[in-house]
Amino acid sequence: MSSTADREIVISRIINAPRELVFDAFTEQRHLSQWWGPEGFTTTTSAFEFAVDGEWVFVMHGPDGTDYPEWISWTEIVQPERIAMLHGEFAGDPNAFVSVLTFEADGQSTRIQMLTVFPTKELRDEAIQQHGAIEGGQQTLGNLAAYVAQMIGLGGVI
Repeated sequence: MSSTADREIVISRIINAPRELVFDAFTEQRHLSQWWGPEGFTTTTSAFEFAVDGEWVFVMHGPDGTDYPEWISWTEIVQPERIAMLHGEFAGDPNAFVSVLTFEADGQSTRIQMLTVFPTKELRDEAIQQHGAIEGGQQTLGNLAAYVAQMIGLGGVI
Protein backbone atom coordinates (compact mmCIF):
# COMPACT_ATOMS: atom_id res chain seq x y z
CA MET A 1 0.00 0.00 0.00
CA SER A 2 1.39 3.41 -0.97
CA SER A 3 1.91 6.15 1.60
CA THR A 4 -0.81 8.20 -0.12
CA ALA A 5 -3.40 5.40 -0.52
CA ASP A 6 -5.86 6.96 1.93
CA ARG A 7 -5.75 10.23 -0.06
CA GLU A 8 -6.12 8.73 -3.55
CA ILE A 9 -8.84 8.20 -6.10
CA VAL A 10 -7.94 6.00 -9.08
CA ILE A 11 -10.23 5.79 -12.11
CA SER A 12 -9.43 3.99 -15.36
CA ARG A 13 -11.11 3.19 -18.64
CA ILE A 14 -10.34 1.48 -21.93
CA ILE A 15 -11.04 3.81 -24.86
CA ASN A 16 -11.38 2.31 -28.32
CA ALA A 17 -8.97 4.68 -30.02
CA PRO A 18 -5.21 4.97 -30.56
CA ARG A 19 -3.23 6.45 -27.67
CA GLU A 20 -2.05 9.46 -29.68
CA LEU A 21 -5.63 10.47 -30.49
CA VAL A 22 -6.78 10.08 -26.88
CA PHE A 23 -3.78 12.10 -25.70
CA ASP A 24 -4.50 14.80 -28.30
CA ALA A 25 -7.98 15.29 -26.83
CA PHE A 26 -6.18 16.77 -23.78
CA THR A 27 -3.87 19.12 -25.66
CA GLU A 28 -6.18 21.75 -27.07
CA GLN A 29 -8.86 23.88 -25.49
CA ARG A 30 -11.18 23.26 -28.43
CA HIS A 31 -11.17 19.55 -27.57
CA LEU A 32 -11.32 19.84 -23.78
CA SER A 33 -14.29 22.19 -23.88
CA GLN A 34 -16.27 19.56 -25.80
CA TRP A 35 -15.99 16.75 -23.26
CA TRP A 36 -14.46 17.86 -19.93
CA GLY A 37 -16.52 17.26 -16.82
CA PRO A 38 -19.32 15.00 -15.66
CA GLU A 39 -22.53 14.48 -17.62
CA GLY A 40 -24.59 17.64 -18.02
CA PHE A 41 -21.69 20.03 -17.32
CA THR A 42 -20.29 22.56 -19.78
CA THR A 43 -17.01 24.45 -19.66
CA THR A 44 -16.09 28.07 -20.39
CA THR A 45 -12.36 28.79 -20.62
CA SER A 46 -10.78 32.16 -19.87
CA ALA A 47 -7.10 31.13 -20.19
CA PHE A 48 -5.40 28.08 -21.67
CA GLU A 49 -1.78 27.15 -22.28
CA PHE A 50 -1.00 23.45 -22.59
CA ALA A 51 2.65 23.47 -21.54
CA VAL A 52 4.57 22.69 -18.37
CA ASP A 53 3.77 25.55 -15.96
CA GLY A 54 0.97 26.62 -18.31
CA GLU A 55 -2.49 27.17 -16.88
CA TRP A 56 -6.05 26.35 -17.77
CA VAL A 57 -8.51 28.70 -16.06
CA PHE A 58 -12.13 27.80 -16.61
CA VAL A 59 -15.62 27.63 -15.17
CA MET A 60 -17.60 24.41 -15.10
CA HIS A 61 -21.32 25.10 -15.40
CA GLY A 62 -23.42 22.52 -13.59
CA PRO A 63 -26.73 21.26 -14.99
CA ASP A 64 -28.49 23.07 -12.12
CA GLY A 65 -26.93 26.41 -13.15
CA THR A 66 -24.20 26.43 -10.46
CA ASP A 67 -20.82 27.71 -11.63
CA TYR A 68 -17.63 26.10 -10.34
CA PRO A 69 -14.40 28.10 -10.86
CA GLU A 70 -11.49 25.81 -11.74
CA TRP A 71 -7.75 26.19 -12.22
CA ILE A 72 -5.21 23.70 -13.53
CA SER A 73 -1.46 24.06 -13.86
CA TRP A 74 0.26 21.43 -16.00
CA THR A 75 3.30 20.09 -14.11
CA GLU A 76 4.45 17.35 -16.49
CA ILE A 77 3.69 16.49 -20.11
CA VAL A 78 5.22 13.40 -21.73
CA GLN A 79 3.51 12.99 -25.08
CA PRO A 80 1.66 10.63 -25.59
CA GLU A 81 2.18 8.82 -22.28
CA ARG A 82 1.53 11.03 -19.29
CA ILE A 83 0.08 14.32 -18.07
CA ALA A 84 0.42 15.58 -14.50
CA MET A 85 -1.40 18.61 -13.14
CA LEU A 86 -2.22 20.57 -10.04
CA HIS A 87 -5.99 21.22 -9.87
CA GLY A 88 -7.79 23.64 -7.60
CA GLU A 89 -10.38 26.38 -7.61
CA PHE A 90 -7.74 29.09 -8.13
CA ALA A 91 -3.95 29.54 -8.35
CA GLY A 92 -2.47 29.01 -4.90
CA ASP A 93 -5.53 27.07 -3.64
CA PRO A 94 -4.31 25.32 -0.46
CA ASN A 95 -6.77 22.47 -1.16
CA ALA A 96 -5.51 21.86 -4.71
CA PHE A 97 -4.88 18.23 -5.59
CA VAL A 98 -2.49 16.46 -7.93
CA SER A 99 -3.75 14.36 -10.83
CA VAL A 100 -1.62 12.13 -13.02
CA LEU A 101 -3.09 10.72 -16.21
CA THR A 102 -1.36 7.85 -17.95
CA PHE A 103 -2.14 6.68 -21.47
CA GLU A 104 -1.16 3.07 -22.22
CA ALA A 105 -1.49 1.62 -25.71
CA ASP A 106 -3.48 -1.62 -25.78
CA GLY A 107 -3.54 -2.68 -29.42
CA GLN A 108 -5.74 -0.13 -31.18
CA SER A 109 -7.24 0.93 -27.84
CA THR A 110 -5.93 3.03 -24.97
CA ARG A 111 -6.08 2.38 -21.27
CA ILE A 112 -6.29 5.72 -19.52
CA GLN A 113 -5.77 5.93 -15.78
CA MET A 114 -6.42 9.01 -13.68
CA LEU A 115 -4.71 8.99 -10.28
CA THR A 116 -5.72 11.86 -8.02
CA VAL A 117 -3.96 12.54 -4.72
CA PHE A 118 -5.55 14.98 -2.30
CA PRO A 119 -3.62 16.92 0.37
CA THR A 120 -5.55 15.12 3.15
CA LYS A 121 -7.77 12.08 3.59
CA GLU A 122 -10.55 14.42 4.72
CA LEU A 123 -10.43 16.38 1.45
CA ARG A 124 -10.51 13.12 -0.52
CA ASP A 125 -13.49 11.87 1.50
CA GLU A 126 -15.29 15.20 1.01
CA ALA A 127 -14.68 15.05 -2.74
CA ILE A 128 -16.19 11.55 -2.85
CA GLN A 129 -19.11 12.07 -0.49
CA GLN A 130 -20.15 15.66 -1.23
CA HIS A 131 -19.03 16.13 -4.81
CA GLY A 132 -19.37 12.63 -6.29
CA ALA A 133 -15.72 12.59 -7.40
CA ILE A 134 -15.62 8.91 -8.36
CA GLU A 135 -18.84 8.95 -10.38
CA GLY A 136 -17.93 12.35 -11.85
CA GLY A 137 -14.50 11.07 -12.88
CA GLN A 138 -16.02 8.00 -14.50
CA GLN A 139 -18.50 10.19 -16.37
CA THR A 140 -15.71 12.51 -17.47
CA LEU A 141 -13.72 9.61 -18.95
CA GLY A 142 -16.96 8.37 -20.53
CA ASN A 143 -17.42 11.79 -22.14
CA LEU A 144 -13.83 11.59 -23.39
CA ALA A 145 -14.50 8.14 -24.90
CA ALA A 146 -17.62 9.42 -26.68
CA TYR A 147 -15.81 12.51 -27.96
CA VAL A 148 -12.86 10.48 -29.28
CA ALA A 149 -15.31 8.08 -30.99
CA GLN A 150 -16.84 11.12 -32.69
CA MET A 151 -13.34 12.28 -33.72
CA ILE A 152 -12.68 8.85 -35.30
CA GLY A 153 -16.00 9.03 -37.11
CA LEU A 154 -14.90 12.34 -38.62
CA GLY A 155 -11.53 11.01 -39.76
CA GLY A 156 -9.66 11.80 -36.55
CA VAL A 157 -9.98 15.58 -36.82
CA ILE A 158 -12.59 17.87 -35.29
